[in-house]
Amino acid sequence: MMEADRMDDMVHVTRGRWGGKEWSPFSAAEMDRRQDALRAHMAAEDIDACLLTSYQNICYHSGWIYCFFGRKYGMVIDADQATTISAGIDGGQPWRRTHGDNLVYSDWRRDNYYRAVRDLTGGVSRLGVEFDHLSVDQFRALESALPGVELVDVGTATMWMRTIKSAEEHDLIRHGTRICDLGAEACVEAVAAGVPEHEVALATTQAMVREIASSFEFVELMDTWTWFQSGINTDGAHNPVTNKLVESGDILSVNTFPMIFGYYTALERTLFCDHVTSDEHLRLWEVNVEVHERGLELIRPGARCCDIATELNDIYRSHGLLEYRSFGYGHSFGVLGHYYGREAGVELREDVETVLEPGMVVSMEPMIAIPDGQPGAGGYREHDILIVGEDAAENITGFPYGPEHNIIGG
Repeated sequence: MMEADRMDDMVHVTRGRWGGKEWSPFSAAEMDRRQDALRAHMAAEDIDACLLTSYQNICYHSGWIYCFFGRKYGMVIDADQATTISAGIDGGQPWRRTHGDNLVYSDWRRDNYYRAVRDLTGGVSRLGVEFDHLSVDQFRALESALPGVELVDVGTATMWMRTIKSAEEHDLIRHGTRICDLGAEACVEAVAAGVPEHEVALATTQAMVREIASSFEFVELMDTWTWFQSGINTDGAHNPVTNKLVESGDILSVNTFPMIFGYYTALERTLFCDHVTSDEHLRLWEVNVEVHERGLELIRPGARCCDIATELNDIYRSHGLLEYRSFGYGHSFGVLGHYYGREAGVELREDVETVLEPGMVVSMEPMIAIPDGQPGAGGYREHDILIVGEDAAENITGFPYGPEHNIIGG
């Protein structure tokens, strides 16, 4: 018997309707609004259907976060239907989480994913895809699987759609910043000279995970974590947690990251264990707080991202510290982020001219890093999240910052 004959009775693609739909913090009307906004863009650009592939867009338009693990995933939205594409290894979870239908492909053949795509896109002439997510190989594979179909970009358009958050999104993001605050409180309780970084981070993360679990009637617990650094390990905002022991006088940095239904929030604070090491450490900390407070004032509707960055640069420059600035001053928060990427059109940098609009959610997070061996060595960071309203911006981060609050562990 030929190999192909022995596989004829094996399932290639099937509907994944296992179980009932699970609870979501977002109403059906909210999810319909998101899908219909994409349909409006499709109609305006003469696009027959879209194949979404990124974590961000599939989560935003369906409510489901896939686990990559070397497999391909997608979501097809046309004028009438919205359907996620998942691998058989995921069982019924994608169906239960999806606002819409779900098609499952078996991955015993490498082309079964493309069979599913063809099943959902038959007859289309223009297909929207995410140019900023597909690799060259993936783009070519789609072209081969869909001969005669023109692939056009919807990645940029969908990014801009996601930057303006709804009231329901704001509610979930407020939960996130509340849990960030709780995580920071757990961090402060765990810090003491002689305690390793990883134990502080574990205590912080566990407090957040438990609070997420108790805050919703159903929630998937995934990808909530803490960056906690001490001493010179603070010089990089994303430096991994280590087993280094916290020492009395250490500069510390905590960064809390709860993820709830795919939405990340964050809080970052500079702290010191027992006492501030030197006058220069204190000066640097106070300058960074000055920049942070001015930045909070500058975030408002109508402000340009580049203008905010330019004014804050002047403060660092006046203190001789601009060369130590290590990052843009903030960015959009919403669906996923950090390890997954972010909504790059809203970032407080000199080369981003985006105007802040009501509904946007933006961080203020000034950072300077002083190299090892120089006075005041280490990284200084503060981080709050604001919702841009019609007339002003609301800071929804509550944990205090600055030397009067965050000399801890004594």
